[in-house]
Amino acid sequence: MAHDLSGRSGFDDEFLGLPVPVPALAGPETVLLPYTHFSVLMRLDKRLAAITALGINGEKLMDLDRSGIQWRLDPRLAEDQQTGERLYARNDIDRGHLVRRASAVWGDSRTEAAQANQDTFHYTNAAPQAAKFNQGLDLWLGLESYLLEHAADYGRRLIVFTGPVFGDNDPVYRGVDIPLLFFKVAAFLQDGELAATGYVVDQTAQLGELPDVTLQKAVEEAPPLGPFRTFQVPIRDIAALTGLDLSQLVAVDRMPIAAQLPSARVATTWRKLLSPEDLDLDFDLNKN
Repeated sequence: MAHDLSGRSGFDDEFLGLPVPVPALAGPETVLLPYTHFSVLMRLDKRLAAITALGINGEKLMDLDRSGIQWRLDPRLAEDQQTGERLYARNDIDRGHLVRRASAVWGDSRTEAAQANQDTFHYTNAAPQAAKFNQGLDLWLGLESYLLEHAADYGRRLIVFTGPVFGDNDPVYRGVDIPLLFFKVAAFLQDGELAATGYVVDQTAQLGELPDVTLQKAVEEAPPLGPFRTFQVPIRDIAALTGLDLSQLVAVDRMPIAAQLPSARVATTWRKLLSPEDLDLDFDLNKN
């Protein structure tokens, strides 16, 4: 049944009090879809998001549950321009929220927060991820809460851009590319200035278990997805891997090595994270 999404204002470019627009993607056809507190830039050729943009107001977060909310298609797109239940049925692939549900559920009223809660359950906000959550994915999800608590100094506000990293080795399952990597870029104010940090989560199995020959062809069975590994990475690497225009955020990247080695090859300076305390930043997160 179609449902009404008119009137959704979407991601607020001025959420931090200065303009931070949704990064653009040149080349592939895209459509920007507004929801409550977030927007999704859909890549129609992939039937998945290129990037999602969310503003988190930590002072207005609410604890609402997800019971009774069903995943659904966005009526503003044709069915063949988005994924649906067929991709996720009868396998161990989960509908992974790109915009984290708990981060979007805030507002001046319970009605506003509840609308945001439901909006996160559109397939346009889903990406295929391994169903078995483990410590690595817990860390990935927890980064938003950690940064919101420690880094944001503008009314506990944080912008989070999230999306898949599409690669040549992504397996194709039921007609959809399964991204092996996902990125997250957090933007916030630090001492009154725009700051940003970048992250990548890797759900690729160990190479010995998932050789390239398997990755480079379409598969009938759901591809095996390995342990989640989370990395702090230079934002310029995310831009290089995705083609997104992240130049505004590259310029304010607070990962020290991003400035120290500006011409380092992609992935050579990634820092594996085992806990939020492993973050490498050029300021003290705990001073606020």
